[in-house]
Amino acid sequence: MTSEAAAPGESPFQTERTARDEAPQFVLPLVVRIERDAPPARTDALETAARAVLVLLSDERADGDGAWAEAVRNWEDARIRKVVRRARGAEWRRAGALPGITLTGGSAEVRVFPPVPLDGWPKDLVKLQVSGTELDDPGEPAPPAPGVPVLWLNPDLEMSAGKTMAQTGHAAQLAWWALSPAARTTWREAGFPLAVRTAAPTAWPRLTASGLPLVRDAGFTEIAPGSATVVADHPALR
Repeated sequence: MTSEAAAPGESPFQTERTARDEAPQFVLPLVVRIERDAPPARTDALETAARAVLVLLSDERADGDGAWAEAVRNWEDARIRKVVRRARGAEWRRAGALPGITLTGGSAEVRVFPPVPLDGWPKDLVKLQVSGTELDDPGEPAPPAPGVPVLWLNPDLEMSAGKTMAQTGHAAQLAWWALSPAARTTWREAGFPLAVRTAAPTAWPRLTASGLPLVRDAGFTEIAPGSATVVADHPALR
């Protein structure tokens, strides 16, 4: 599922056309493993995708003179796009042979790759399907543990699992950018604990007005442009 987020101000997430649109466009690929007989739980897939984005952003290969640093800079200088595709069997094994990082949750496996040109995907990724990422939870997710960062989903929106994975990735990225270097280090050394939950309808207006990082979608797929999708509630940002 393709997703681009938007945020107010001069940002790679905003909806209005800016100079960023004139730059070469890159996309961050994420591939979720969905085997026919063992699909992951939805919430676990959402959380694993968000952590995958954070692990890539904090990887030494994405910084300075690292092997992925130029691609990450090009991606961040243009629009911030993420695309979630699904794979199983041999498709997953071929994707795993490409440079990237695989994150494992309770039941989910997500592989994140360094950004690629919008029209220059590796052949083993471009063939993967975007549709078919519908996932379910076996039961109601437990309340988040105290002190764990929470990515709160808009209770009034319905999105596919793939679309939501991209949105939680956006929210995690906004939180990462907003944190101090010390807070980033603490979060990374703890293994990027986080939870994804749907906000209570009565709590959503307060969350969106709180000043915490808020994802607004550009509206290319599934939902209207400018829709508020996720609030990143990290304790260090309150």
